[in-house]
Amino acid sequence: MAVKYSRQREVIKDFLCTRKDHPTADMVYMNVRQQYPNISLGTVYRNLTLLTERGEIQKISVGDGVDHFDADTSPHNHFICMGCGSVIDLEMESIEHISESARQNFNGRIDGHVTYFYGLCGDCCKSNLS
Repeated sequence: MAVKYSRQREVIKDFLCTRKDHPTADMVYMNVRQQYPNISLGTVYRNLTLLTERGEIQKISVGDGVDHFDADTSPHNHFICMGCGSVIDLEMESIEHISESARQNFNGRIDGHVTYFYGLCGDCCKSNLS
């Protein structure tokens, strides 16, 4: 089924493309409202869901009870700060070999993996020293 073009959906996706901090739906809503004051939170949620289902963005669930969104759909890893809760792209060599290792030890089909790294970001490390 073809999805009708939506200017609001395009603005939501454009906003996400400018961000590296993996905003929540509420953060997206607060920022998109500046351009579209009448947009509802429900519209933002529906469009984030649709964009995720279409593979145009990815939804990241890091265990803090709220979904974060990322316009970068390429395979990459994330760091979650246990201090401030920020979700940061982790630039590193590919760890795709862990999927192959898992496949060798599993009687079934593995299609991929999600890996999160946890700790304290640089800012939280500095503030813990103070």
